[in-house]
Amino acid sequence: MADQLLAIAALMVVWWVISFIVSNPLLPSPVDVLSSINTELNENRLISNVLATLQRVAISFTFAMLLGGTLGILMGAVPRINRFFDPFLIILLNIPALVIIILLYIWFGLVEVAAVAAVIINKLPNVAVTIREGGRLFDSKLNEMANLYKFSFSQKIAHLWWPQIFPYFMVATRGGLALIWKIVLVVELLGRSDGVGFQLHLAFQMFDVSTILAYSLVFISIVQVIEWCILQPLDHKAQRWQRVQRV
Repeated sequence: MADQLLAIAALMVVWWVISFIVSNPLLPSPVDVLSSINTELNENRLISNVLATLQRVAISFTFAMLLGGTLGILMGAVPRINRFFDPFLIILLNIPALVIIILLYIWFGLVEVAAVAAVIINKLPNVAVTIREGGRLFDSKLNEMANLYKFSFSQKIAHLWWPQIFPYFMVATRGGLALIWKIVLVVELLGRSDGVGFQLHLAFQMFDVSTILAYSLVFISIVQVIEWCILQPLDHKAQRWQRVQRV
């Protein structure tokens, strides 16, 4: 983490130097952006809008992982199910996210359910495809061993299936969050009256680059904290079996 913090600090220095040389409102300095963050905080906009976005991200991510993960496991384990759902996944993977968002807003109106559903539909096929690859690699010999030793269903899940699918689950998780952040902002920009995406839209109309960077910096900071404190430790755990093999 020390190297990552050093890289971020170097980026901030480069940003400050370039903004000082350019000296243009279209490229505000880090100090100006921090001032905008303080203004948004004092006017009670920053926290409420960030929380609104995080709530949409959490709901969308949870449903996309549950539905996509379940579908992916079934497709990986049962060839007939894979053949049936594979065309649907290909279609969803190739439909632009913007098209799905616009269609749901037209069909159901500018409501929260349509916004969250658009994010879930856009992410679900990516999760299913990733988890499917893990389901295809289930070791049948381990399953035979579990049957021989009369593992219960819960024991098979905890000690047999979950450890095998966990690395693929982590790939889907990290890729899922990276994609969902972006789609949620587009959803908010097009049809919500709160959230980071909505505030970015307002700032864009005013050519307020400082506010755009302020919300971006806060949101990126939150994402980075989640990456460092949750995702990287889990990813390290997911790769444990590879380290054991190398030893």
